[in-house]
Amino acid sequence: MNILIVDDDDGIRWVLNRVLSEAGYHVEQASTLDQAKNLMEKNNFSLVYLDVYLPDGNGMDAVAAACFSMPVVLLTAESTFGNASKAYDLGVLEYLPKPFDLDEVRKLAQRVQDEQDLNKNLSLNEDKKIEESFLQGQSPVMQHLFRTLGKVAASGLTVLITGESGTGKELVAQLLHRKSKRSHQAFVAINTAAIPSELMESELFGHEKGAFTGADKQHIGRFEQANGGTLFLDEIGDMPISLQVKILRVLETGTVQRVGGKEDIAIDIHLLAATHQDLLQLIKEKSFREDLYYRLNVIPVRIPALRERQDDIKLLAEHLLQEVVAELGMPIPILLEPAADLLCKHDWPGNVRELKNVMRRLAVLTPGAAITVSDVALALDYHGNPDQVQESLSQAVYRNMHMYLNQLGHASACHLYQHMLAEAEPALLKLALEHCDGNQIKASKMLGLNRNTVRKMLTTYQICSADYRKRR
Repeated sequence: MNILIVDDDDGIRWVLNRVLSEAGYHVEQASTLDQAKNLMEKNNFSLVYLDVYLPDGNGMDAVAAACFSMPVVLLTAESTFGNASKAYDLGVLEYLPKPFDLDEVRKLAQRVQDEQDLNKNLSLNEDKKIEESFLQGQSPVMQHLFRTLGKVAASGLTVLITGESGTGKELVAQLLHRKSKRSHQAFVAINTAAIPSELMESELFGHEKGAFTGADKQHIGRFEQANGGTLFLDEIGDMPISLQVKILRVLETGTVQRVGGKEDIAIDIHLLAATHQDLLQLIKEKSFREDLYYRLNVIPVRIPALRERQDDIKLLAEHLLQEVVAELGMPIPILLEPAADLLCKHDWPGNVRELKNVMRRLAVLTPGAAITVSDVALALDYHGNPDQVQESLSQAVYRNMHMYLNQLGHASACHLYQHMLAEAEPALLKLALEHCDGNQIKASKMLGLNRNTVRKMLTTYQICSADYRKRR
């Protein structure tokens, strides 16, 4: 963890530096606010110990002006209730009067470290959830993708991620960041297709106060925000050609210049870009720069469309279904084989994103305890041949038996065969009698049973064959 000490007293800086360095923290020192600002432009700090009275300004005023984005511990020789109250109102982590307790200094650093570790673990868990949700698959194309990502993640090279909409390009970018050496730094993403072109330059590079109408304060752009970490430019193919030139300059020089600014600001980022478009075709159409393409396409990573890995669809669908019902707090329905087969046959123009939405729809709207072909057809708004989506007899029997089993409760643990037989046998006998106009001999032949067996069944279930004779 990086810690910044800002105090004009050499002795205090020396003591704090020694105590915190011995505790295992990386420490930088500044004697003025201006020096602190320069250090913060070059490094990411997790905590600052800040003196109130400095040669070039007041530390408390600097906190009020939001000059420090990290937790602040204020140091002061004037310990008054008014100052302490004002400090806490500003949201500082702690207010330490001089001379301060060195154990308290260590505890505050440890507190920030613990919170940082907790947030990192939560982030890792979320990333793991994302990875598990998306990176499911045993198909050759997915195994190839896994191997590629494993090799690329630690390289730090620029990666161009391609794939159709909904395949998970940003999820792959997040995974590459998490597996990289910059995982403890910022991951900054921007969808270049979602921001108006007239705002894009300011959003990417930032602007100085007064740079244009409405620029009432300085704005730090995405490149600077990602300094030390990873910048993900999504849908790079939609970026205006005028901005492509400036992106190329950043990649060549390693510096950015804010709109309205004159100073080149050095940056160190891991750049990831993604697009669903064919950039080579855009180059032919003169809407994408060829030199930028080769700058971005150092390591190409293509995510296969869902229809290209049909063998993975059932596995992915079942995983997404479990994820959805856990999120909604619902019982999980069974995905029947014919229903899964229909999912596998679907074209999936929306890819994994579409599949997740369909599984969410099925979890909420499926009327029974099992997801049938009809349920999937309805969820997909299927308009094909009705014979392809008709529920099979075995599927219908399974679905209804499953519901009946749930209704039996504790009784289901005992004599289940007799329970099911008592439900199925009379229904089958009635159907045979209806089909044979109440004729017991014909019904016996249809069922493949002895006539005496059929008579016993009629008696057992109190069925009168005459009730099934057609009235002429």
